[in-house]
Amino acid sequence: MGISIWQLLIVLLIVVMLFGSKRLRGLGSDIGGAISGFRKSMGSGDTAQQPESTKQPLP
Repeated sequence: MGISIWQLLIVLLIVVMLFGSKRLRGLGSDIGGAISGFRKSMGSGDTAQQPESTKQPLP
C-alpha cells in the first residue's frame, strides 16, 4: 500500500492553492540559502582544524 502519483499530485495541488506559488518559491529559496550557508560553514571548519605541519608559512 504505497502512495500513488495521483495522490501526490492532489496533495501538491492543495498545497499550491493554500500557500500560493510565490510564497512557496520564497520558502524554497530560504531553505536553499540555509543549506548553502550550512555547507559553507562546514567547509570553513575543516581548514581551521588542520595540523600546524600542513599549513603553509606566510611569506
